[in-house]
Amino acid sequence: MNSEAVETTTVNTFLPKVSVVVPIYNGEADLPELISCLLAQTYPKHRVEYLLVDNNSGDRTFALLKEAAENSSITIRPQSKNHIQSSYAARNAGIRAASGEILAFTDADCRPQPEWLNALIAPFVKSDVVIVAGEIVALPGRTLLEQHADRQETLSQKHTLAHPFCPYGQTANLAIRRQALEQVGLFRPYLTSGGDADICWRILRQNIGRLEFAPNAIVRHRHRATLKELESQWRRYGRSNRYLHELHGVDLMRDMTLTECFYRLGRWLVKEVPRDSVKALTGKARLIDLVSTPIGLYTARARAAGQREAKLPENAMIIERL
Repeated sequence: MNSEAVETTTVNTFLPKVSVVVPIYNGEADLPELISCLLAQTYPKHRVEYLLVDNNSGDRTFALLKEAAENSSITIRPQSKNHIQSSYAARNAGIRAASGEILAFTDADCRPQPEWLNALIAPFVKSDVVIVAGEIVALPGRTLLEQHADRQETLSQKHTLAHPFCPYGQTANLAIRRQALEQVGLFRPYLTSGGDADICWRILRQNIGRLEFAPNAIVRHRHRATLKELESQWRRYGRSNRYLHELHGVDLMRDMTLTECFYRLGRWLVKEVPRDSVKALTGKARLIDLVSTPIGLYTARARAAGQREAKLPENAMIIERL
């Protein structure tokens, strides 16, 4: 048997026990589609458990989780984490209850595709791989804000994997060896943003192993459709940058001055709008091309505000242990 055949056989027989952890806050509307996606996973059902963790929801989330667990053909284990309102605290509750050697993470508003787990787990056949990040692809969007985010590939892991400080994967599509968590600890339960970068960096900077990207492990996610949602998203990115600066020494993002902002708006009005309007009339541009600059400025200002106003909570230094 040649080496390529041996490698293929090894991958095909590599079926570690996997625990999928999903934090859920007021997820009643998302649960039917999420559970449908989990049911469609092609990874062997007897080798995976789904720990869906209610994080003090005010709707029927936990009742629906218990109902799903009783009537599903997959192993769903409802959990709850009520005294700390944080997705990272909820993930820790799931990790503590998990029995798998690989911990996979996604979110309630994500839609893992059928081959997601197969593709996400496969790289762990290499013993030096301790983190695997899958790709995050946008669900079809209708609004201009969604179209703009799609063009910018806002959700893609390519941005976080290229982080100048150290690569990391977002918890919307991430898997970590349990052994690594036993060594460095769990998520910081009181952190409200940036916990995915923090845990990846703690693992990678201790040289426990390496991170690998699995582009075919696809999770679909919906972009923000309103200005309020978009501002909240980018303010959170700004807060994350401030927190990671305090925790790891990451450079702070330079704030855009009002002069720079007005210059960009003037350039947009004088140069880009006339140019793209002509292109639109000839079918060579879309409406989104006309408004990308002001949307980009809006998100940049929101991110800067989030970074400027954020203050790392004192208890965010706490790292829980298995």
